[in-house]
Amino acid sequence: MYGKPLFVRAEWDEVARVWVATSDDVPGLATEEDNLEGLIEKLKVMIPELLDVNEAEGEREVPFELLTRRFEIAQRTSY
Repeated sequence: MYGKPLFVRAEWDEVARVWVATSDDVPGLATEEDNLEGLIEKLKVMIPELLDVNEAEGEREVPFELLTRRFEIAQRTSY
């Protein structure tokens, strides 16, 4: 049975052109990747490793929710 999912934030860094992931639920988590799929695969490895290093209790399977944010600009053609 899965526990409560850990929340991970991913924000697009326009200058560096990468997704940057951090989490209050996973101490020490800070990583980046140029696409979301790559970021997710990296998080699947890093999250359990960081939980083990921090001796966090929990189940073998660690559910996490990735909350993404990216700002864009849409151009109106009626002006």
